[in-house]
Amino acid sequence: MKDKILSINLETSTAPIIREVRGTEYIEYGTEDWKNLYPQFLIDLYYNSSTHAAIVNATAEMIAGEGLHIDDADTNLDTYVKLKKFFRNANSKETLHQVIKKVAFDFKLQGAYALHVIWNQERTQIAEIYHVPVERVRAGIPNELGQIDTYFISSDWKNTRENPPSPIAAFDTKDRTEASQLLYTGSYSPNMDIYYTPDYLAGCNWALVDQRVAEFHLNNIQNGFSGSYFISFANGIPTQEERMQIEDSLSQKFTGASNSGKFILTFSDDKTRTPEITPIQQSDADKQYLALQELLVTNILTAHRVTSKTLMGIDSASGFSSNADELNAASNFYHNTVVRGFQINILDTLQQIFSVNNMDLEVSFIQLKPITVKFTNQDLAAVLTPNEIREELGYEPLDEDVHVDVEEKLSKFGKVGMIDGKPVFSTIEEAEEHAEELGCTGYHEHYYEGKTAYMACEGHSQATELKKFIEEFGEDKPSGYDLFEEEVVDGEHLNFDFEGELNKVASQKLEFASTPRANPNARDSQDGLNRDGTAYYKVRYVYATDVFVPNYSGTSRDFCRDMIRADKIYRKKDIVGTNSNRVNPGFGHNGQPYNLFLYKGGPNCRHFWLRQIWRSKDLKDADYVYYPDDLDDDVLVNYTKARSEGFTAEQNDKLVAIPPARMKNNGYYN
Repeated sequence: MKDKILSINLETSTAPIIREVRGTEYIEYGTEDWKNLYPQFLIDLYYNSSTHAAIVNATAEMIAGEGLHIDDADTNLDTYVKLKKFFRNANSKETLHQVIKKVAFDFKLQGAYALHVIWNQERTQIAEIYHVPVERVRAGIPNELGQIDTYFISSDWKNTRENPPSPIAAFDTKDRTEASQLLYTGSYSPNMDIYYTPDYLAGCNWALVDQRVAEFHLNNIQNGFSGSYFISFANGIPTQEERMQIEDSLSQKFTGASNSGKFILTFSDDKTRTPEITPIQQSDADKQYLALQELLVTNILTAHRVTSKTLMGIDSASGFSSNADELNAASNFYHNTVVRGFQINILDTLQQIFSVNNMDLEVSFIQLKPITVKFTNQDLAAVLTPNEIREELGYEPLDEDVHVDVEEKLSKFGKVGMIDGKPVFSTIEEAEEHAEELGCTGYHEHYYEGKTAYMACEGHSQATELKKFIEEFGEDKPSGYDLFEEEVVDGEHLNFDFEGELNKVASQKLEFASTPRANPNARDSQDGLNRDGTAYYKVRYVYATDVFVPNYSGTSRDFCRDMIRADKIYRKKDIVGTNSNRVNPGFGHNGQPYNLFLYKGGPNCRHFWLRQIWRSKDLKDADYVYYPDDLDDDVLVNYTKARSEGFTAEQNDKLVAIPPARMKNNGYYN
């Protein structure tokens, strides 16, 4: 009877099986249906369950974040620079973050990850690390202490004859005999001493159901709805070969995309009856599969510990949630209960590598931004208060009671209008009183709308002085240079010569690493690079606007407006050395000058200084002595940044990068 029965196995086990097979040097890791192929089984689930794949992808992105951040950069300058370089070059082809993104994906999908660790020739430091796909790794037989000394790698464990497994030593900081080692690790799994299982293991059956449902619907599209007809032949039972021929003939004629419909074929020995074709009716099949789909999605989400479909990019019946608080709460919960555990494990592993290389600084993941509706800067400035914006950016709130608007200050005067952005008044007394507010004296007349009006100060000396400052110290973008880096100034000490330090370090490096060029007119080699206008690096500062700070008055001060319009770049020493009363009078406490580098246009100003680093395109200048071919610009700049933050034992001033409108008391003297 066996040849007359079609057997369908409805029992599938997704639990991993670990076993040692005689004649092999590795421990097999598989299932009943996937012999020694459990990682491949998990990959198959990923490719065939859309719900499961969406969760894996989203979680892996959350784990990797936007990169790593050094938390204690001020501890050791050399260590900081060394670690930053490793961030940029984990190996010859990838940054550390690129490696981490692959690691995060494997960790979520497989419950484990692997790194190929390569030691330097002296075995004193780890030179490179590479990601190794987990599905290629199998553990060797444990030693007498139950530890794994060797792992085996194969590009295809389905066919080990053509892809024989290659042994590789397990990562060991004490035994550095082998230059190439494998670091294999993951999260603890009960009853698993050698391998690791994914955190969603209990949901694998539901992911498999999702796969089978998808296959069912695909077959329906290709062949019509299953079991559409029951065909019975009552003229005797043919041989096995004849039955197969009849089945093939009917299949070719009546099934397929153009002849949709499946059939069930039977035979009997009642020769008195003709073949019967009976339609099979499916009752509420659509409702059944909708219910099944909802059930399996719920169980897959539960296995992954996901509390919000939308968080994973899975559409819900009610559409996208409009409750941002609820969505952010779900995001925070998932990050703290799921994502953070993965990140801590990866950081612990990386710290082992960092410690070996003597760059053991505290690092953390830069988390992905919360899921929010995106608005333009103008939208945010229009609808949010300064403190709401500061809260979104992670700043402390400002003291609301100290905000003083420019228009509010002028309201007590009888302002009749504006000329060139400056207020004019109907009386001399009002103009003189405003002059006192500005830190100047007297007034001058203007003809405004057919009448004589009065403006503060005896003349436009302020504008003249500011113009002189811009003309004398402002520079156009340097020709022959490329803009190498631009960033908000943060932590740079006021007295630190960024350009001088950068070129000094560059000069020292050039003397050791570069090739001198013949030039009879060149400066003496002891002079290094010329820092008087022809330096290899130029460091300049740009006056920029913080668009997130609302402009309540709708106007800008003369100083700020003219600085923005000029579009010049400046040296820090010129900014610091300029008397603010000369170019921007009236905004210092009690008429005293203030530091333009720290306080820009004065209280409530919406501007800040942006640091630019320019690098020479070529070295055709006669003052250059060496070609800088071997310079690592990133290392030099990072080193100089670290130096700028630790220039003296004094508390570094963070005010350079902050617009006065974001400072405590809005930049007013306290």
